[in-house]
This record gives sequence, structure tokens and C-alpha cells, in this order.
Amino acid sequence: MIFAHKSVLLEESVSALNIKPNGIYVDCTAGGGGHSYEILKRLSCGRLIDIDKDMEALNACKKRLGDNNVTYIHSDFKKLPEILDGLNIDKVDGILADLGVSSYQIDNPDRGFSYMAYDAPLDMKMNSEQTLSAKEVVNAYDEYRLYTVIRDYGEENFAKVIARNIVAERNKNVIETCGQLVDIIDKSIPYGARKKGSHPAKKTFQALRIEVNNELDGLNDFLVDAVKRLSSGGRIAVITFHSLEDRIVKHCFADLSTDCICPPNIPVCVCNHRAIGKLVNKKPIIPSEQEQNENTRSQSAKLRIFEKK
Repeated sequence: MIFAHKSVLLEESVSALNIKPNGIYVDCTAGGGGHSYEILKRLSCGRLIDIDKDMEALNACKKRLGDNNVTYIHSDFKKLPEILDGLNIDKVDGILADLGVSSYQIDNPDRGFSYMAYDAPLDMKMNSEQTLSAKEVVNAYDEYRLYTVIRDYGEENFAKVIARNIVAERNKNVIETCGQLVDIIDKSIPYGARKKGSHPAKKTFQALRIEVNNELDGLNDFLVDAVKRLSSGGRIAVITFHSLEDRIVKHCFADLSTDCICPPNIPVCVCNHRAIGKLVNKKPIIPSEQEQNENTRSQSAKLRIFEKK
């Protein structure tokens, strides 16, 4: 299967970095290389560092971009300080992090991300070398742990019923495919709720994907570390696709751009916190109506930008 992915907010996010031809830039989630390609076009003697924990994505990126001015790193972007130290790089001029799942990952049934791929194996691993998969979560987590994952990461109102029915079903047969799980979810949600809004399995599948790939843990720390590694005037641009991610990015950038983060009821500042930069856009940038119509997967995307002092 060809690695195909339509980059979201492409022009907006790359332009947000204010790229200098001789600068050093990091694409934390290189994917198929869409954002990286646009960054590279703006560089002359600069350097691009492409990171991805999906080796298939990184190989597709290498094929598209070649080796000129690009360093490829197979790793988790949350290890950015360690990665930069390993490259003997202290500061960079810009960082881009697109936190979404690529179209290739969703559309490739072997990866098990999609509730539309009925016979696909329950997998959802972005890094195929890791051991934890959606199949293990669904078949091995106890009922309460399943419930909290679906409730917290999927914001699913019927999480308790879904978890209970998963456990009941797996006691009869191992749940191995996306279709088996969709059927369980479908019967767990009242008819009226199933007929409203998005696919009834969307929230549960999101929750499992976040759990399998540990998407939220360490995200705030990554953002803080990333900003520290920016040069003066350098920028970080982050694209999120659901409220849980966006909330973390929003609050982190707000703290980093504020002198005092003491609770409102404390009359005198005791935190000694000082802003280390500013918000470039106080409200998130969202895709244009045209982009949303042409790429429905862009509809929930939000871009936030922070600039280092």
C-alpha cells in the first residue's frame, strides 16, 4: 500500500515557523513528508530533522525528500531533548508537531485503526515494534480500567456499558477484529444516540488509540522541553485533532506566556514564574471551509503557535 497522506493546515503551519533559509527545523511527526517537503523548499543551507516512531512513515518520507539537508530519526518526538543532544544540537529555530493519525495509518486495514475496516485486526500501534496493541487492551484490561480508558480518552457517555459488554463478550471468545469490537459498541449504545452525530465507535476507537500509543502522557513536558530548545525568536507550531490534546497545548502555551501562574485567590505572587515567550495566535487557527470540504479529516484540526523570547 502506498503511503498517502494529505497534510492538514499545510500552508498555515509551515508559514507560522517564519523559516530562515539557514535555520534548523524539526518536524516531530514527519509522516509522509508533506509538512517536511514545504519546510525543505524554504531552506538553502539549513537543516531539517524528521522524527517519526512509525518506520513505514519515515521510509516514505525518506523516499520523498532524499538525504540532502535532512536527518531522519526513528523515535518518539517526546524524546526531543535526547534526540537533539545525540545530534549535538543545542537550539533549533522552529518545531512542528502534527499530532494527528496519518491517512495511511487509518486507511491501511493491517494497522487496525479504523472502525470502518470490519475484518482488520485490532492493532492501532503507531510503532509496530512496541508490544501493547488494542487487542491486548480490549482482552486483558479489567472492566474498570477499560471503562476509565474509554471514559477519559474517548469522552464516551456510554463507557461503562461498553466496558461491561466487552468483558462479557471476551469471556466467550477473544476479540480480535475491529468489526467484533464495533458490533459490541453498537449494541451498547441506545438506538437514539447511535443515530445522532458521528459513528458510534469513533470515541471508543479514539480512546484505545490514545491508550495504545500513550499519546497524552508526557505531552505537556514535551511542549515545555521543546520551547526550551528554541532559539530566541524561534517558534513551535502544534496541530491537534481532539479536545484532550488541544486543552493540554492551550494551557501549556498560556502558562509559558504568563508571568504569574499562582491561583487567583493568592494576592501576592509566590510562584516566581516568568514568561519565556508569547502566543502568536490567541485563538487557534482552523482549516478553511474549502480545506474542510476537500478533506473531512481536517475538520477538527486546530493550530496553536508559540514564539520564544
